[in-house]
Amino acid sequence: MTRRRRGIGPLALAVIGAAGLTVLVILPVIALTVRAPWSQALDLLGEPSNRTALRLSLVVSTAALATSVVIGLPIAWLLARVDFPGRRFARAIIMLPMVVPPVVGGVALLVAFGPDGFVGQWLDEWFGIRLAHTTTAAVLAATFVSLPFLVVTVEAALRGLDQRYEDAARTLGAQPATVLWHVTLPAIRGALGAGGALAWARALGEFGATITFAGSFEGRTRTMPLAISRTLERDPEGAIVLSLALLAVAVAVLATLRERWWVR
Repeated sequence: MTRRRRGIGPLALAVIGAAGLTVLVILPVIALTVRAPWSQALDLLGEPSNRTALRLSLVVSTAALATSVVIGLPIAWLLARVDFPGRRFARAIIMLPMVVPPVVGGVALLVAFGPDGFVGQWLDEWFGIRLAHTTTAAVLAATFVSLPFLVVTVEAALRGLDQRYEDAARTLGAQPATVLWHVTLPAIRGALGAGGALAWARALGEFGATITFAGSFEGRTRTMPLAISRTLERDPEGAIVLSLALLAVAVAVLATLRERWWVR
């Protein structure tokens, strides 16, 4: 009786998890696959505008990932290792893009860096730099929504890291940069890879902040999610094909990253 009761809990959790995964993820993907007009798939994917949108999505998401790593690593290290006043507030600000609608982020970026924005007007007047409605704007929008995923993952890894190895390296005379590059980062490379994969995937699927701040201009800011939305209005079946293409790219990249980073 005791063994039976113990087995009910895991079995129930497994059933609930499997049912939720089937209803929310597997069935929608199957529906896309079944409804896709496969006879037209090659023609749709071969259209120059769609190939450009896919290429732009990969460029923007990769640039957003690189920017997130450069900015996010120092932020995660500060949040994990430095006890400074307002740390909780700083962590809440970093996580804010995870909870607000992306369009709000787009509006905030537009107000800050748009032609008449708080900073944008001075960038235009002093340096002739206009960020809104450019590829750079699309990268900034993608970084805005993806940065928290990297920071949260890396911060958690740094908090759980045994610091005795770092202390031993310092005791042996290693400089802070040496400790960082040869001890700390190798120890959290799995978390860094996982956080980077999540950040990249979030950037790849970004829509709201991009269309608000960068707009939808072919070859410049119209990433694949924006192209799918535009295609859905005039050709729903074509939107299905483009959606499956984006899903395939995301799954392929994430599976590759998982084998290389997460398993290690």
